[in-house]
Amino acid sequence: MSTCVFIQIRCRPGTTYRVAEGIALKEIHSELFSTSGEYDLLMKLYIPSAEDVGKYINDNLLDIEGIERTLTTLTFKAF
Repeated sequence: MSTCVFIQIRCRPGTTYRVAEGIALKEIHSELFSTSGEYDLLMKLYIPSAEDVGKYINDNLLDIEGIERTLTTLTFKAF
């Protein structure tokens, strides 16, 4: 069983499309959307159950150039 998380991503100005391309190339996400508001992208990600959530995100996402800040929401149950 995997853990579903939603990650909001704030990008440095002018880098949103490059960040989105970097995420797409890694093929780690389920869905990726551009958004309005405080954050620029919203990513749905399934993390393998054997992985530590924070380490997985750090190792697989936060090395992409242009990411300024993230906000991760863990999920518990789908209805």
